[in-house]
Amino acid sequence: MKPSRWLSLLVLCTGFLLIVVDMTIVNVALPSIGRDLRFTPSGLAWVINAYLVAFGGLLLLAGRLADLVGGRRVFLIGLAVFTAASLACGLSTSQPILIAARFIQGIGGAASSAVILAMIVTLFPEPEEQAKAFGVFSFVASAGAAVGLVAGGVITQVVSWHWIFFVNVPVGIATAALAHRLLPSDRGVGLRAGADVIGAALVTAALMLGVYAIVAASAAMGLLSIALLGGFIVRQARVARPMLPLRLFRSMTLSGANAVQALMSAAFLSFFFLASLYLERVLGYGPLALGLGFLPVAVVMGCFSIRFAASLVMRFGAFRVLLAGQLVVALALSALGFGPDRLDYVRDLLLPMALLGLGGGLCFPALALIAMSDAPAADSGLASGLLNTTGQVGGALGLAILATVAVARSAAVEAGGSAAVSALAGGYHTAWLVAATAVLVTIGVTLATLRPRVAGAVLPVQTFTEEAA
Repeated sequence: MKPSRWLSLLVLCTGFLLIVVDMTIVNVALPSIGRDLRFTPSGLAWVINAYLVAFGGLLLLAGRLADLVGGRRVFLIGLAVFTAASLACGLSTSQPILIAARFIQGIGGAASSAVILAMIVTLFPEPEEQAKAFGVFSFVASAGAAVGLVAGGVITQVVSWHWIFFVNVPVGIATAALAHRLLPSDRGVGLRAGADVIGAALVTAALMLGVYAIVAASAAMGLLSIALLGGFIVRQARVARPMLPLRLFRSMTLSGANAVQALMSAAFLSFFFLASLYLERVLGYGPLALGLGFLPVAVVMGCFSIRFAASLVMRFGAFRVLLAGQLVVALALSALGFGPDRLDYVRDLLLPMALLGLGGGLCFPALALIAMSDAPAADSGLASGLLNTTGQVGGALGLAILATVAVARSAAVEAGGSAAVSALAGGYHTAWLVAATAVLVTIGVTLATLRPRVAGAVLPVQTFTEEAA
């Protein structure tokens, strides 16, 4: 086993760590950002959604560009854009400037993230090594979440929320320097194969309008979003060099895995967003206590990803590990949803958070293995970008839907005569139950589309053969 491959993996994981830390740091700082810049609750969701929409909308294009010009080049460009946008976020003094900077930050995050799974698959072609590499990747993501939660609390409370973005700048520069030196160079198939920029514009605009339609309850924007999405699909079917070749969806593995990724990401991202508001507005937690409160999720997820996920996948198969993780996540969200209005942290929150970490540590490495198992080498960057896209798009739309559900339920409870705090809690509990329902749906999708074709198979990945050559 060549050490250089593991050094390359370390650099890729560090790049992803930068993005994960940023996501969790922002969640912890949301209440402070909202107060400082006078965001409404629905407007505050755009601090997250502006990033997620750009991230999700451009991942496919970034993945395709990686196949054309090389993953290393796209990774480096993405890091540069992300780092510059982080500086702009830190300097923001108004709502429009911060949201615009977050959108640009999402563009950089998309470019650097889209190539990571594909490069891991290329670096580690053997199933056992690949399972370990994905375990390391998931551990870094979880560790990054933990670092972001604690760092976000400390920085926001001791200095200000502006510095949660400034810390990305030196880390981004150092990571780019290491990536330039250590990542293997790849040339890609060449720009003549084409990149569908118009398609990227259509899908990004459709996502932005879709999220806006949910947040603002605008039927007109919703219809326009659907029309743009339809135009994107028609274009992909007709254009000579589509950004997203529809033939990829002939694979039941790829289609099912991406559906699961979208719904699971919606549940997880919505939990973090809503729970941060719950801890601050209902339980009265400050930034540091809020960050520490989320640690059980990140720590347990990280431990299982790095220590147990690969061995469990090799022993029982990715399909069974994924199912087990989904059941645990559904149980945890249900426990939160059915809990009392004012949850006691030790009695009511600690165990569900630990279970969420356990479920995530089982689910996401197994799901990544299954999703990438059917991707041809020529489309590995695209398949990697697609999996990330469905995760980010699912997260953005899920967050918009569940935040809207929470606000609507809170308004209804308060109109019925309940106190404001009880009304807020009622909204969050309802949203968590909806998230649990989404996870139960993923179990059905998994059973229907991702079950191994060979009876009794426990292979780490399973290959479906209906994909046309």
